[in-house]
Amino acid sequence: MKIGIIGAGQIGGTLARRFTICGHDVKIANSRGPQTLTELARETGAKAVTVADAVKDVNLIVVTIPEKNIPTLGHKPFEHVPADVVIVDTGNYYPRERDGRIAAIEAGKVESVWVSEQIGRPVIKVFNNIYAKHLLENGTPKGTANRITLPVAGDSASAKKAVMTLVDDIGFNPVDAGPLAESWRQQPGTPVYCADLDAAGVAKALASASPDRTAQWTATDQSPGSFEAPA
Repeated sequence: MKIGIIGAGQIGGTLARRFTICGHDVKIANSRGPQTLTELARETGAKAVTVADAVKDVNLIVVTIPEKNIPTLGHKPFEHVPADVVIVDTGNYYPRERDGRIAAIEAGKVESVWVSEQIGRPVIKVFNNIYAKHLLENGTPKGTANRITLPVAGDSASAKKAVMTLVDDIGFNPVDAGPLAESWRQQPGTPVYCADLDAAGVAKALASASPDRTAQWTATDQSPGSFEAPA
């Protein structure tokens, strides 16, 4: 598969490593330019490119940048991307640690629904509920007992199927977590978030999730602080 990744942070870099190991053709971009990704490109075999190039001639695009930067990304990079290209959102809203207050999300908008609106394209939500280190190191062969399972939410059955195949490729069980409007079930603060559950555990966790945003994941008048000192 030809994959473009927008964002070279912990999750973006990890996915570049995992995808290339599995034989996928990967391009990766960040906001600072390809010259800042030379080392990652050398290590992984992914091609460092601009954001504009990352979305060209690919089957799937991963958007993995801070939520606060999504409006800056906006519609423009995707204007000429064919409709059948799958777009994955790995993002989470961290108001107290990084993103500050995003009014629509605070008012109840589901995180990835908001992302989809900001970029003007449907998205599939996945890779947001696992630590980057675990995503890099804890994949196992298909059929392994208690294999970590990752929820995959979205509105297109064909797009979800493609993403679920990719999840399986890199060592995790995929599970259909329903439509994008239900992806709040895998947001920070829910039972499935960073829990490394097997298939049965994920099903139970998704079913028991509450849509209410707890204080830990709600902005304050001082937000944002940092991951070391949330505000």
